[in-house]
Amino acid sequence: MLNTIWPIFIILSFSFAIFSGNIDKLNQNIFSSAEEAVTLCITLLGTMCLWDGIMKIASETTIIKKLTKFLSPLINKLFPELKNDEEIKKEISMNMVANILGLGNAATPLGIKAMKSMQEKNLDKKTLTNSMAILIVLNTASIQIIPTTVIAIRSSLGSQNPTAIIFPVWIATICAAIAGITATKLFIKWGK
Repeated sequence: MLNTIWPIFIILSFSFAIFSGNIDKLNQNIFSSAEEAVTLCITLLGTMCLWDGIMKIASETTIIKKLTKFLSPLINKLFPELKNDEEIKKEISMNMVANILGLGNAATPLGIKAMKSMQEKNLDKKTLTNSMAILIVLNTASIQIIPTTVIAIRSSLGSQNPTAIIFPVWIATICAAIAGITATKLFIKWGK
């Protein structure tokens, strides 16, 4: 679908620029956008490397054990099928911590790792388990205390106060997580 939409937008943009006499502006914007994209990528890469490294170090220390223990009541409530599987609970807690810190790029591989571990124990390989469905929703609509990626983007684009979005992000992510988890639990209950 996107392979069709983007070429259409590009062709329309070039056609409009040619017919309106703005081909010079189009060329300027192409090069300035490329420069901004490289700057943004470098900023995001630095942020990702920093937090991925911190998560890797944390996974090798007792911090994750303490966080897993702290998050254990919540994980047990959300994932009742996994009460006795400490390794998967550790992977889920690392994913949750990365999401809470706003590290979507670090949380994704952690979530994939947890999903693979759950799939290994899944009896029906073609169907998601309830825990897998909850993890997908939790990973997608996660509460973020520190939205580091958004702050990095705002900072790279010259925002005067890149952290001004923290409180609205708290409200939005809390509402999204509650709505997503509630809906998933209801669908699981109705599906039985």
